Amino acid sequence: MTKKLWFQVGVGILLAILIIKYFMEISFIFAPVIIIIKAIILPLLLGGVLYYMTEPIQRFLEDRNIPRWGSILFILAGLALVLGIFISIIGPHVTKQVNNLVENAPTLAKDFDAMRDMLSQQKEYLPEKLQDSIDSAADSLQTIAVNFSKWVVQFLQSFFQAIFLLVLVPFFFIFMLKDHEKFAPLIYNFFSGERRDWVKKTLSDIDNVLRSYIQGQFLISAILAAIIFVGYLILGLQYALLLAIFALFMNLVPFIGPWIAVAPALIIAYMDSPKLVIGVAIVTLVAQQIDSNLITPNVMGKSLDIHPLTVITIILAAGNIAGFVGIIVGVPVYAVGKVIVRNIYEQRRKIKHAATKNV
Repeated sequence: MTKKLWFQVGVGILLAILIIKYFMEISFIFAPVIIIIKAIILPLLLGGVLYYMTEPIQRFLEDRNIPRWGSILFILAGLALVLGIFISIIGPHVTKQVNNLVENAPTLAKDFDAMRDMLSQQKEYLPEKLQDSIDSAADSLQTIAVNFSKWVVQFLQSFFQAIFLLVLVPFFFIFMLKDHEKFAPLIYNFFSGERRDWVKKTLSDIDNVLRSYIQGQFLISAILAAIIFVGYLILGLQYALLLAIFALFMNLVPFIGPWIAVAPALIIAYMDSPKLVIGVAIVTLVAQQIDSNLITPNVMGKSLDIHPLTVITIILAAGNIAGFVGIIVGVPVYAVGKVIVRNIYEQRRKIKHAATKNV
């Protein structure tokens, strides 16, 4: 019985539960380690993202006999140049639109209240069930506003904390560019024989998954943001640049992000002219169709092989566990875990086949 798969899995689950239980009881011992990890996790993630975004450039340069230090200096200079151009060209427009948004905030709030009052006045002509839904939405509107305000404050606090932590990002980024070939051997050289080959293959698969996801997701987000920005400019929508930048970051969240990105655009469009809502909806629909049928299949392909329902479940669960950071990293973490589990299963199947084949 002890050789049965179900028995071994059951024992493994029980051991895992016991380990977690006793770990939680002595978690105070690891509190300093957890604080250190929290302090470096954000710059480490950002450094890793920058590495995967610039690694193709480094590979291209080194294939043409440019030394490692030269490729690193070229990448750093290129990033500094791009950042400088971004700040000098886009910065003033962003600042202007932010100031306009702050100045018009009371007017937008008044228009929003007027829209709510109009819906309340017209509800008596609607079916009873729809009236109840409107009443319920109106009652919860203040709570939503309060929660949103708290979220904004928390987001700003996290943003300023991240600015201080960004001092560590160049350190991790340069270190990854300089010694990225040493990371995998540092791990798989602890093993030997077939186990070493398996660890090496698993690390290579993890690297490929992360590279495909990060590079593909950023490219898709940038293309969608450009399409949305051009569409909003054609419509004459206010704060087009701010909304496009917001969409750039929201599109990093698969499936759910684009719908979050369009919400403020719809609200601003309705405040300006209800006809603009149709235009914003058309721009969003066109962008999503281009993404679904052209961009994502050609950029991402089958690299992750994750069902959309699974992605949505992961995003919701990760958001409840770790907030916005969990939403961003949930899918790649799941993809890495899936690679590890798949490789374990394949290795176990090979061992089982070798043990049962006829000699």
